[in-house]
Amino acid sequence: MRTAQVSRSTAETEISVSVNLDGSGTYDNQTGVGFFDHMLDQLSRHSLIDMTIRAKGDYHIDDHHTVEDTGIALGQALVQALGDKRGINRYGECHLPMDDAQVRAALDLSARPFLVWNVSLPTEKIGSFDTELLREFFQALATHGGITLHIDQIHGVNSHHIAEAAFKAVARALRTAVEVDARKADAVPSTKGAL
Repeated sequence: MRTAQVSRSTAETEISVSVNLDGSGTYDNQTGVGFFDHMLDQLSRHSLIDMTIRAKGDYHIDDHHTVEDTGIALGQALVQALGDKRGINRYGECHLPMDDAQVRAALDLSARPFLVWNVSLPTEKIGSFDTELLREFFQALATHGGITLHIDQIHGVNSHHIAEAAFKAVARALRTAVEVDARKADAVPSTKGAL
């Protein structure tokens, strides 16, 4: 089973994450940040990675540490669950439309973290959620998951739709990347022999 459990405890947050890469997209995410939970649910459902996330943070300051530290812990869980990455597709991409929004995500589970974030949200808030935290989440996920991650907004005028399209596009790309390649299930997908 390609599963992992990660706990992260700091003076700012308490996070626990469990993932099953071979799941069905079952989720139970409770971070105390409503819109963020909605986005994490999309990430799980559309990647088919089962996720259970619990987070408690210093909400009296803002949601920044909770969102960022969840990205860190989730990235670490993905690394653990992938192991030596033998047999995976490694790469994934998706062009995802959602009403007015279209977002493209492309990623490589390369162990070389890098984020390209070409997303411009027209509002500073979605409900009470600070939209600038979306980039912070994906930066933490890419860095601690060893993911080269490109997220490009093609168009969109509604911040909720743009954000949700980004999470769903990343989810679909991740789904492809973590799946086992039936033609090369015994090999690490690199000429180096390691990732």
